[in-house]
Amino acid sequence: MRLPSFLPIVVLFFALTTITAQERTKTYDQDEELGKVSWYRDYDTALDLAKKEGKPVLILFQEVPGCATCRNYGHNVLSHPLMTEAIENEFIPLAIFNNKGGKDRQILKKYKEPSWNNPVVRIVNDKGENLVRRVASDYSAKGLYNAMINALEAYGNPIPEYVKILGKELTTTTDHNLQEKHFKMYCFWTGEKKLGSQDGVLATQAGFMNRSEVVRVIYDADEISEQELSDYAQANSMIPVAKTQFQWSPRDEDYFIQHSRFKHVPLTEVQKTKINSALGLKQNPQKYLSPKQLEWFKHPKTKESIFDQDFFESWDKLSMLN
Repeated sequence: MRLPSFLPIVVLFFALTTITAQERTKTYDQDEELGKVSWYRDYDTALDLAKKEGKPVLILFQEVPGCATCRNYGHNVLSHPLMTEAIENEFIPLAIFNNKGGKDRQILKKYKEPSWNNPVVRIVNDKGENLVRRVASDYSAKGLYNAMINALEAYGNPIPEYVKILGKELTTTTDHNLQEKHFKMYCFWTGEKKLGSQDGVLATQAGFMNRSEVVRVIYDADEISEQELSDYAQANSMIPVAKTQFQWSPRDEDYFIQHSRFKHVPLTEVQKTKINSALGLKQNPQKYLSPKQLEWFKHPKTKESIFDQDFFESWDKLSMLN
C-alpha cells in the first residue's frame, strides 16, 4: 500500500513537537495541574542537572489529569509568578505523573509514592536523597514555600531576596498576625521610604488625615512589634496617630518608584514597599527583583507605567511579549 504523500510531513511535525527527556514542558499549553512551572520529565536528567548546577531537585508527584485538589494546586500554588521563578531558578523542577506507567511508575516505586494520589512534593539532592520531609496533605503555597526554604538551607544555597519577598507576600494572604498603624510626618514621601525599610513592614500608603500628611502601615506583628515600630517612627520625627478617616493619595504613592525605571516592571505589594524605600535611601533596589523582573528592568518591554496595575495581569502581558 502506498503511503499518503503528506505522511512524512506529519511524522516530522510530531518529531519536532514531542518533548524529549532533556527538554522541559511548555507552560503555554501544559496541563493545568502543573501550574505555570516549566518542568523536566526525566528523573536521571534532573539529577544530572542538579549535580552540574549545584541545585536541589524539586519533584512534584502529581495526578495529570487530576482531581479538583490537583487542579487547585496548579492554580493556587504553582502559578504565582514569584513561586514559579523560585522553583525554576533555585531548583531543578521535575514532574512525575502518578497516574502513568513507564518511567514515571519506576520513580513512584523508588520513593514508595502511591499512584492516583493528591499532590506530593519531595526535594532531593543530586543523589536523589531527601533534603526535607515530603510535603503531603498540605496543599498551601506556604507549606511548599517553607519546604523550599528549608531545602535550600540544608543544601547550603543562599536564599535570594526575591524568594524572601515571596514568603512575605504569602504572609499577607494567610491568616497571620497583620496589624495596621498610622503615622503623621512632615512629608509622606520620607515617611514611606523610612517606614518601608523596616523588617516586618509589608506595605505602606501615602495619604491624608485632617489635612496632615500620613502614612498607613501594614506590618507583621510577629516580626516587628507595635512598640518597636512606634519607637522607630518617633526617632525619625513621625508621630503615631489614631485612625480616623484616611484619604489615600495615589499620585503620592511610591513616589521614588514613579520617578524611576522600576515603574515599567510588574511588582508585588511587598516589592513596591521595599524597592521604593531602597530608592529613597539610595540603596540597591535591584536585589528585590526575580531574574525575569530584572531582565524586564534592564530591557523594558513597555513604556507604560505598570507597577501600580494588577500584578498578575501585568506579568502575563509582559510574558506574552517575550
